[in-house]
Amino acid sequence: MNTTNDNDLLLTIVEAIQDRKGQDITLIDLTRLHVSNAQHFVIAQGGSPTQVSAIADSVRELVQQKLGIKPVNYTGYTNSTWIVIDYGYVMVHIFVPDARRFYDIETLWADGEFTEIPNI
Repeated sequence: MNTTNDNDLLLTIVEAIQDRKGQDITLIDLTRLHVSNAQHFVIAQGGSPTQVSAIADSVRELVQQKLGIKPVNYTGYTNSTWIVIDYGYVMVHIFVPDARRFYDIETLWADGEFTEIPNI
């Protein structure tokens, strides 16, 4: 996909997360690392497993509605403490706060280019 499509997808994902009051959204651009199939990570959190599920549903629904893109795969709805939505080159990670701190993806991918999205 081209950069415009990447940006459209990332902006739509952020919009969907914010629509369900997701917090602490971080975008990680991995394109310069050449070590991951994914070119971008979107990381966010909800306050409870119910909110994490609602955020993930919002992402899947809005991306399909606005861009006509369905995820390649998604997982984590069983306990909804960490849901991953795979769009191939964009991976969306939605956590409850404790799981986000425990897995600490931001530190694992610290060589990426980070963009913090302000909470609304």
